[in-house]
Amino acid sequence: MRIFCASIATETNTFSPLRTDFSDFKESFYAPPGQHPVTPTLCSAVFTEARVRAAKEGWDLIEGTATWAEPGGLVNRETYEQLRDEVLGQLRAAMPVDAVILGLHGAMVAQGYLDCEGDLISRVRDIVGPDVIIGTSYDPHSHLTEQRIANADIIVAFKEFPHTDFVDAGRSVVDLVLRTLRGEIKPTKAVFDCHMIEVLPTSREPMRSFIDRAKAMEGAGDVLSVSFIHGFMAGDVPDLGAKVIVTTDNDPAKANEIAQKLGQELFGFRGTTRPSFVTADVALDQALASDARPIVLTDVWDNPGGGVPGDSTILLRAVMARGLRDFAVGTIWDPMAVRICISAGECATLPLRFGGKTGAHAGAPIDAEVRVKKIRRDSWQYFGDSIVPLGDCAVIELPGGGEVILNSNRSQSFDPSLFSNMGIDPTAKKYLFIKSTNHFYDAFAKIAGEIIYVDVHGPYPSDPKTNGYRHVTRPLWPIVDDPFAAIAS
Repeated sequence: MRIFCASIATETNTFSPLRTDFSDFKESFYAPPGQHPVTPTLCSAVFTEARVRAAKEGWDLIEGTATWAEPGGLVNRETYEQLRDEVLGQLRAAMPVDAVILGLHGAMVAQGYLDCEGDLISRVRDIVGPDVIIGTSYDPHSHLTEQRIANADIIVAFKEFPHTDFVDAGRSVVDLVLRTLRGEIKPTKAVFDCHMIEVLPTSREPMRSFIDRAKAMEGAGDVLSVSFIHGFMAGDVPDLGAKVIVTTDNDPAKANEIAQKLGQELFGFRGTTRPSFVTADVALDQALASDARPIVLTDVWDNPGGGVPGDSTILLRAVMARGLRDFAVGTIWDPMAVRICISAGECATLPLRFGGKTGAHAGAPIDAEVRVKKIRRDSWQYFGDSIVPLGDCAVIELPGGGEVILNSNRSQSFDPSLFSNMGIDPTAKKYLFIKSTNHFYDAFAKIAGEIIYVDVHGPYPSDPKTNGYRHVTRPLWPIVDDPFAAIAS
């Protein structure tokens, strides 16, 4: 038995001022055939799981390229076509194969390609023919298109947000592909379109219980997999929005019934799922009145994990105006400022302009006389079992107290190790300011005395009603109050 495995992944914010090219993939993660590390990345856990099964069961695993770029703006057309054709060439060289397993994100958009993953999978199908099994894994913040549904036999998305189960999803894809090849199951899929755009964290109710019930369904009777696509509101594509996909063992009617039931229930959660997002002033009032420590305040919209630069200064300016001292910020993306700090050296004091460089909606740069407390080349942070590169980093101390980590590789805040790896004890600070919508929660909740979600309007398109989508033609809540009534009429 021969199985080919590859991974091309990024998340595209079509509203972002950034652009994504091959250097972004190289900077974040690029592993040619046979060079994938022993640890998985967010979208390449299919590699590590397939290796385990191949070694145990004695079949041939042919590894293609695995690559990931930090979420950003539109992907350069030449870059997407280069990576796509690289993988397709590797597949052609590997033929004949019995199955293809792809680790994808699901929200990649390139110049001229609104559905990169659909384009890739359909071309894979053209190469392997109708009888070869294709299995795919997805991030739930993706777009589920008909082209993907029609060409992939197995589709599994992470269930958790924060994505603590990406390894489980990779394992599930590999297992279902192998069971299909051995004739143990015959997967049949059904999809329900929830016609809504919403933030759906599974770290709180009502999503927590909903996901737990969905997990319990898998493996019961003929239900093979239940996945939820949350959608990615910063992607202006025709298939934007939440969907449910259910896979059963040769029972399409049951798959359709379950998908419809769960999809209608999920639609009923609209407007109730997200945590309380408060303004910067309210957040700081709340933090100053609290005896908890450390208090984690997360800037939910200046989140590089959503494709924005992560160099907003708006919240930090408010912090400095309040005179807060015992705080650390992780991080502000500013490669130029990092380079200046490296040139100055540790313990140097210098005038530094940092942050606010890449867009008109992220606040003005901050000018301050700072002290360089620490420099680290190739710093990183954990995200579950994965290592996330932060690039060269510098810790600067502000005149009134407070420390800021400047990084050269964009990344959202996943784990307290982003502070500890730079010599900052996160548990010793009164306030920790980070940039993440919810991926931080699992790791930071273990040390936080209190968590506050801060709604700072900036470069992220956070309101579907005013985002000005050009490619969305389906009625979606909250743009339309009752999209199903709109469809019926």
